[in-house]
Amino acid sequence: MAFSQAPLPFDPSALEPHLSAKTFEFHYGKHHAAYVTNLNNLTKDTELADKSLEEVIKISFNDATKAGIFNNAAQVWNHTFFWDSLKPSGGGAPSGAIAEKINADFGSFDKFKEEFKTAAVTQFGSGWAWLVLDGNTLKVTKTPNAENPLVRGQVPLLTVDVWEHAYYLDYQNRRPDFVQTFIDNLINWEFVAKQLGSA
Repeated sequence: MAFSQAPLPFDPSALEPHLSAKTFEFHYGKHHAAYVTNLNNLTKDTELADKSLEEVIKISFNDATKAGIFNNAAQVWNHTFFWDSLKPSGGGAPSGAIAEKINADFGSFDKFKEEFKTAAVTQFGSGWAWLVLDGNTLKVTKTPNAENPLVRGQVPLLTVDVWEHAYYLDYQNRRPDFVQTFIDNLINWEFVAKQLGSA
């Protein structure tokens, strides 16, 4: 059973002017697609070929002999999760249970935004910033390279990709502007609420 690339949940131009169709041409069409191809090549005819993506990630994490498998599997998962974290006319403040949980665990939505942006901007080099459920508490965390909260026993609720290929065509070296735009205009709070509800 080969691993496949999930379709984008929106048209490549749907997030303009915040993220361009050209960015998705490269980010989804080349980077994400390459991780899927690499993962299939690395797991073909192995015991991992019939495992779920999440199982492959957990089995290969911290196994030096499977570093290539982990990096590609986690990047396939991370990117699919990132696309689901985005929506046209998104961002702003959430409502309902997720809003109440953010206020309870961070003190305010503004405090959450500040922590999330700081994590995303200060992740050195390539990586990700996340909103996770850790036990019963919401936390902001960041991970390097392909690492994700699944390997830390946390439940991912939201992510932003801060690898340069995620934003460079539209924002060049202005990562803080990209992250602020993500928070203000792109977060898919319905998806976040669904992740929280099923945790």
